This record gives sequence, structure tokens and C-alpha cells, in this order.
Amino acid sequence: MANPSIKDVADSAGVSVGTVSNVLNHPDRVSPVTLTVVNRIIEALGYVRNDAARQLRAGHSTVIGVVVPDITNPFFTGVLRGVEDAAQDSDLSLIVGDSGDSEVRQESYMDLFEKQRVRGMLVSPVGVLPSRLSKMAKRGTPVVLVDHDGTETGVSSVSVDDVAGGYMATHHLLETGARRIGFLAGLFGYKQVTDRLKGAELAVSECPGARLEVIRAVNQSALAGREAADGIARRPKGEVPEAIFAVNDMLALGVLQAFMGASGIRVPDDVALVGYDDVEFAQAAIAPLSSVRQPANVMGRTALTLLQEQIADPTAAPRTVIFEPELVIRASSGAIR
Repeated sequence: MANPSIKDVADSAGVSVGTVSNVLNHPDRVSPVTLTVVNRIIEALGYVRNDAARQLRAGHSTVIGVVVPDITNPFFTGVLRGVEDAAQDSDLSLIVGDSGDSEVRQESYMDLFEKQRVRGMLVSPVGVLPSRLSKMAKRGTPVVLVDHDGTETGVSSVSVDDVAGGYMATHHLLETGARRIGFLAGLFGYKQVTDRLKGAELAVSECPGARLEVIRAVNQSALAGREAADGIARRPKGEVPEAIFAVNDMLALGVLQAFMGASGIRVPDDVALVGYDDVEFAQAAIAPLSSVRQPANVMGRTALTLLQEQIADPTAAPRTVIFEPELVIRASSGAIR
């Protein structure tokens, strides 16, 4: 039978449409025998319920839209896992869009999700979104910003204190005795990047004789880290930084791969290295990577909780949750001298 309906299931099982509906939505209201019979008919007919119609009758969707800038980055994978776990606990579903660090693609996904009448959105933004966010709020689509402090946007947000994270990473490198510090990053349009740089600058300003060099990568991937490290390795020895703070772990792992290869630069003997995010691969690197840890999974769960608060009460004041980062010291930054 092509595209069987709920009525087809009811007729085949010899029960009412209401009973089939209870089997699908409130199985606790149905006797075990009826539940078994109806589920066998559903499987035999290949019935798939029409959630769009069900949501239309209910007056709202059970789908949450999520937009992240780079789904290949393990940090955002961790965030999404946290969102997904919390959504499953609340009988919500997710649709995910990867903006690819593009404001145009980000806008396209947000347009698509609004057209799909999602219940709400979680967005890790590229650029600044205040005008778009206010328009969405007026149309009744709640939004929570993820990995971005939304204090000035008027919407709820979940983030990490990146100024503190940048400070603690650079302060640690200075404690190892390094005085020429490289700050490696791409995508300086991100607030996270500029905040981590502010923290690094603050740490260096407190240390007489220390200096900070901003090293630009083409993006924030491992390949970009390798390319940047290859350029550093071609410098005269006196111009190579004594330590590098990479703005994320993917860049840091690329640097580590390049230096531990044919460049002749040893980590941490010649260059100490610290990353950011503490992704799963950090500890398993050839020289286990020191990193500033962000609680990705908890951030994802918290973001969904804030979104549910806005859904339950659209008039509720937005909440800003800022987690404290944690420096995890491993072999790549060496012992403190």
C-alpha cells in the first residue's frame, strides 16, 4: 500500500483512529495487547506518521534549528551532541545547518528554518546579528546564541569567558620562560578570536620584556595551522616565536604536525604550544596538547534549556550564561621553568 494513512492502520487493526493516535503519542493509555497489534500493523503497512500535519493541528513545531560555523570542528560536534541529548530528553528534533563561516549561508539557513516554522533556533553566529534577531523576535521565533556573549543583542546566550581563556593560556606560556609569543588565528571577525587576543595582550603587558606577535592563518583548520607553521619554520632562528598560542585546537594540531615533521623545530623544546577548546584529539596528539578547555557538551545542553525557557514564556527576560574556561597543561607546553 502506497503512503498508508492512520485510518488504513486503524481499519487493518480493527480499532479506532483515536486508538492508533494513542499508540503513537500516548502508549501508556493503550492495553499491551492492543499496543502489540497496532504496532505490528504499522510495521506491516510501512506507515510513517505525518509530523507536519500533527504539528499543524497542535499549533507548533517540535523541531529546533541549529546553525554552527564549522560542523567539522570537534568543539561544535561536542556542542551539538549536548543539544541533541537534551532535545531527545524533551521529545524535540534538530535540523542542523553549517554556515561554513559565511554570513550569506548563515542568513540562508536562518531563512530556511523560519520558513519551516521551527520552534526556535540555536545560532553560533558569524558576524553581528542584532537587526535580524529583533525581527525574528517580533515574528515569534526565539533564538539563543551559542559560543557568543549576547549581552548586547537582547537575546539569551551561552558562552565562555574568552578574555580569561586567552589570558590564562598566554600567562602559562610566559611562566615557561618564553618571551616571544605568537598568537595564531584566522577569522578575526569572530568575537571569540578578538576576546582571546585581548586576554593574550593583557598577559603580555604584565610581563616586562615580553612581546606578542599576531600570526594570521587563512582560516582555523588543521591545514591552515600546518601552512602557518611551515612559514614560521622558514624564518631565521631568532625570529621564530618561543611559544605559540593557537586560537583553537585544530590550528594547534596543524602546527604540531608541521613542527614534528621535517621542519626541525621541536615541541616543546624549541617552541611551546597551547591550543583552545581541548577537543578529544588534543590528549592523543604526538605531543599531548596543552589547551584551554570549554565545556562543549554542557554549553549545548544549557543553550537548549535557555531556548525552552523562551518558548515557555516569550516575555521572559533573556539570560546570559558565561562559563569559566580551564587550562589543561600537557606535554606540548613543557614544564614551567
